[in-house]
Amino acid sequence: MHELSLAMNIVEIVTEEADKIGRCAVKRIDLEIGSHSGVVMEALTFAMDEAIKGTPLAEAKINYHWVEAVAACQECCQEFKPTEFDHICPHCNSMQTYLIHGKELKVKSVELKEL
Repeated sequence: MHELSLAMNIVEIVTEEADKIGRCAVKRIDLEIGSHSGVVMEALTFAMDEAIKGTPLAEAKINYHWVEAVAACQECCQEFKPTEFDHICPHCNSMQTYLIHGKELKVKSVELKEL
């Protein structure tokens, strides 16, 4: 379950940013997770709940924003929604495609409150 190491990294990143500000607590964290990121949402939710225990993030509300994959074709320049295993352009059947969105795994925003 690599989601636990991801959760621990998220906690570390947010804690470091909060420490830069000084005496504050983390009120809210907004995460973006792409549908093609390889992250299992239920596993990440469980891992985050465990990883924040005993940290300055323990009382934080965590919002998970799911980002659906969008791909583009290099041949016909059309955008489309790929499936998990099929990235062939449905417009021209080209295999020359790439993901525009869907691989995200990032801390979108953090809300802090003064202590």
